[in-house]
Amino acid sequence: MGVCECPALLLLLSLLLLPLGLPVLGAPPRLICDSRVLERYILEAREAENVTVGWAQGCSFSENITVPDTKVNFYTWKRMDVGQQAVEVWQGLALLSEAILRGQALLANASQPSETLRLHVDKAVSSLRSLTSLLRALGAQKEASSLPEEASAAPLQTFTVDTLCKLFRIYSNFLRGKLTLYTGEACRRGDR
Repeated sequence: MGVCECPALLLLLSLLLLPLGLPVLGAPPRLICDSRVLERYILEAREAENVTVGWAQGCSFSENITVPDTKVNFYTWKRMDVGQQAVEVWQGLALLSEAILRGQALLANASQPSETLRLHVDKAVSSLRSLTSLLRALGAQKEASSLPEEASAAPLQTFTVDTLCKLFRIYSNFLRGKLTLYTGEACRRGDR
């Protein structure tokens, strides 16, 4: 039985390798268009958010971390060109990745970091790497870089967070909001 004959096995293998941040050879380039893939990342992000809500200690950072604004004006979003959406999602994902990495470093320097918290942060780092690869395969990076300079000139809206709980809330909201909206539109366009 060849790899092409068993799409369910390929999907399962892809889902197992993606959290490791490894490229999945032979995986469909539009794997992220399978709603189960993105739903899995959203579920992990929500789980991390829910775990950190209960932690009063060990969640505060010694400095503020800049994150992308996750609010979506649906009227404006629907009127945006898919390339502009790609820019916003690509920049947001890059900033979110930096923020999670910074949170990971701050947690590692904490006096008694919780193993549970470290596990969720490590998982988020891996998931963001995988999502970046999936978006690259979908063409988001190309779409974002192909816009004329003036079309992508709007600066990314940001703010800062001071706790791991808030960071995971932003992470979860970003995946459920802008990333889901963009991938839905990009996948629909690719099916035409």
